[in-house]
Amino acid sequence: MKRVTVIGAGNGGMTAAYHLSKNGYAVCLYDSPEFDAQIRAVQQRGGIEAVAEAHGDPMILAGFEPVARATTDIAEAVAWADWMVMVCPSYAQEILFARMLPHLRDGQLLVTMPGNYASLVFSRMVKQSPRRGLELTFADAISIPWGTRLVGPAQLGIMGMKKFLPLSVYPAARSTPALQRQLEELLPVPIELLPSPLAAGLENINFGGHPLMTAVNIGLLENFNGAFNYYVDCCSPATARAAEKIDAERLAVGEALGLSLRTELEAMNALYGAHCESVYEFNRSSGTHTKMKSAPKSPRDRYIAEDVPYLFVPCAALGRAVGRPALLVEAVIRLAGAYNGEDYFATGRTLEKMGLAGLSAEQLGRRARGEQD
Repeated sequence: MKRVTVIGAGNGGMTAAYHLSKNGYAVCLYDSPEFDAQIRAVQQRGGIEAVAEAHGDPMILAGFEPVARATTDIAEAVAWADWMVMVCPSYAQEILFARMLPHLRDGQLLVTMPGNYASLVFSRMVKQSPRRGLELTFADAISIPWGTRLVGPAQLGIMGMKKFLPLSVYPAARSTPALQRQLEELLPVPIELLPSPLAAGLENINFGGHPLMTAVNIGLLENFNGAFNYYVDCCSPATARAAEKIDAERLAVGEALGLSLRTELEAMNALYGAHCESVYEFNRSSGTHTKMKSAPKSPRDRYIAEDVPYLFVPCAALGRAVGRPALLVEAVIRLAGAYNGEDYFATGRTLEKMGLAGLSAEQLGRRARGEQD
């Protein structure tokens, strides 16, 4: 039985552990000692349950799957497998990787979902550590494969799945046919290879849907405690038009970097097998998204607290670097910062943190592929 370690026991991490076990892997599930509630629940039950129904809607992949090991010991988790999957909020990625770093060994593969440029940050952390010669392979996925939510201790509901999962391999030179087969075997949906972590970060489908809609609806979301279907109730014709303008800024940044990116609508239709004619139509008709009967309750929710500093800030910084400033993206960053009293331009995932500061567009592309300047 092949082994895999899952780092993170939130919505996505628990679902990854469940689905990987269902697909025949011996799974070690890790989360931090300070966030051990689900780890303790998995230990007590011996595994994870996926329910057949939640909030009156049918779920998919229902059943119960054993988890071979559930632990808050990072050394034990890293030692368990050569293949690891990190599924956690982006603001926890560097914290968790720093804990992993002393225990990692040459040849291990770390897939991060969503990546949000994590490969570049992790590589820089390795180079600046006493373990600078460590040879690891990183993969950044644009998102997680599932629409999923925890519904109880060691219990989740899977609302739907993407048709495929785009991801990048870093360094790109390690994207061999053998590694691609490994990734295809490991992940529960087909993969699509992207040229670099820059492409993976800019292709994250949360970019268009989360920060803007949360920011402009924050009064209702706070006052009514998130008692909405987020995608149906928070997307209006006007917000969809604004989202198209923001999407155009993202595409322009990608074009300046030599990347051919899907539009938000193209990506949503492709990933979910839909045929919608607008983002507005998709948000109001997607079989997966209409099952999500909740919404952010405050600007501290991850739709702002994660997606603004780890998606919008890198896009804005890359835009400035290549002469394509993303002004609407920057406006949402400033508005979110005003909500939360934080300078996201400084605290977010900056080019400095990715090891990309001061580079031209051509140099950015080479560095993001792991090539020497």
